[in-house]
Amino acid sequence: MVSDPVADLIVRLTNAGAVGHATVSVPFSNFKYAIAEKLKDTGYVKSIEKKGKKVKKTLDITLKYDEAGVHAINGVKRVSKPGRRMYKSTNEITPVRYGFGALVLSTPKGIKTDKEARKEKVGGEALFEIW
Repeated sequence: MVSDPVADLIVRLTNAGAVGHATVSVPFSNFKYAIAEKLKDTGYVKSIEKKGKKVKKTLDITLKYDEAGVHAINGVKRVSKPGRRMYKSTNEITPVRYGFGALVLSTPKGIKTDKEARKEKVGGEALFEIW
């Protein structure tokens, strides 16, 4: 059993991209699905698909590469960890890598990127930065 499912998801994505795999399969949860949808909307992942039934559900994520074969995800940094949760108010949310990255937050209005959270004036738990 994994104690930090968010870290498990982002590490699987970065490792698969570093090796050159086309897809990644992770155990399904609604939280991971929402994070994967947000990564798809921001352009770090090509597509997402739910597979299986009941307990054996998995989430198949198709990775995105450019024409040269370079993975879309260059780096990821976990901000909030199980041992220390990090919360940010609207004023504390700053752009990641001068606007070329994204901060993924868990807010009362769902999973949001830093740009969406600033626009909707909502704060929450800062999950991870991706660039």
